[in-house]
Amino acid sequence: MEMIIIGGSAGSFSIILSILKGLDKKVQTPIVVILHRLKNVDSSLEKHLQLHSHYKVKEAEDKEIVKKGHLYTVPANYHLLLEENRHLSLDSSELINYSRPSIDVTFESFSTVLKEKCSGILLSGSNHDGARGLKLIAENGGKSIVQDCNEAEFDVMPKAAIRIYEHHKVLTLNNIIKNLNEESYGY
Repeated sequence: MEMIIIGGSAGSFSIILSILKGLDKKVQTPIVVILHRLKNVDSSLEKHLQLHSHYKVKEAEDKEIVKKGHLYTVPANYHLLLEENRHLSLDSSELINYSRPSIDVTFESFSTVLKEKCSGILLSGSNHDGARGLKLIAENGGKSIVQDCNEAEFDVMPKAAIRIYEHHKVLTLNNIIKNLNEESYGY
C-alpha cells in the first residue's frame, strides 16, 4: 500500500486514536485522516493525534508532497485532493453530503491517482459520506475496510458503505489494527 486514508465522523475520534496507538512502529505508510470538523473553530486535533502516534502529524497544506512517516489531517472547510505528482491539493468547492471536508471527495481523488495502492477505512458516522468513495477504492483494486457496525457508535456511515458495495472487509477495531500491521507497506 502506498497510502492509508481513514475517514470518520461522529463517534470515530476514539477509534482513530486506538488505531494509531496500535500501529507497529515499522508501519510508515503515509496516512490521511478526514474528520468532519466545524469550520471557524480552533482545534487541537493534530496535538491529540500526535500524542498517540509515532507518525509526524500535521495539517495538510496546499501543494505539499506526501511523505512516508507522516499523518495528514484535512483542514476544516476544505476538501483534500491528491494530484498525479503526489502533491496534496486543498479545494473549497461546494459541500458534499453536507460536509467539507468530504470523505467521498478525498477517497475518490486518492483512489483515482493511486488505484490499487490506496487503502481506505471508513469508521463511525451519522451520514452517508464516504460510502461512494470507498466503493471506488475497492473497484480500483485498493483495499476497502468498514468498521464493524456493531462496534460503531453511529452505524449510518458503515451501513451505507456496506449497502452500496457488499465486498468491503468489515472489521472490528482490533482486526483493523491487525490488518494494517500485517500488510507489507512500502512507499
